[in-house]
Amino acid sequence: MIAAVWILLLRGGDVLLSRRRGTGYRDGWLSLVGGHLEDDESVRGGAVREAREEVGVVVPPEAVDVVSVVHRRADGSRVDFFTACRNWAGTPVNAEPAKCSELLWSPVRALPADVVPYVRTAVANYRAGVWFESLDWPEPQPPPPGG
Repeated sequence: MIAAVWILLLRGGDVLLSRRRGTGYRDGWLSLVGGHLEDDESVRGGAVREAREEVGVVVPPEAVDVVSVVHRRADGSRVDFFTACRNWAGTPVNAEPAKCSELLWSPVRALPADVVPYVRTAVANYRAGVWFESLDWPEPQPPPPGG
């Protein structure tokens, strides 16, 4: 199973989005700052690392809240942890131009149409207070009668 962590860097009512480039997955689409978790790091630790690597901001681990989890079926099983942070040091810059063509702030309540679908779902869940989502899995069937 592949695990990833994403961070909603929040400023007032806006969230920082990055336009994917050169990744091989949904290039040209908008997503959040984030990526795969390393084997030796926690969810909060991964969010802190990704924020530093991708947009050059320093996020204190205690400022990171886990706000949503998406278990999805995409080339196998994936678990995406979504975190949120309102307090960081520095100004976000595109620190990975080979993987990101632009950064932009968007109202968290009105995301652009070209946000990666599972990311859009997770942001909507965050806004609604829904902590878990299962995407693209068949519904479990009840056992047969008498079984």
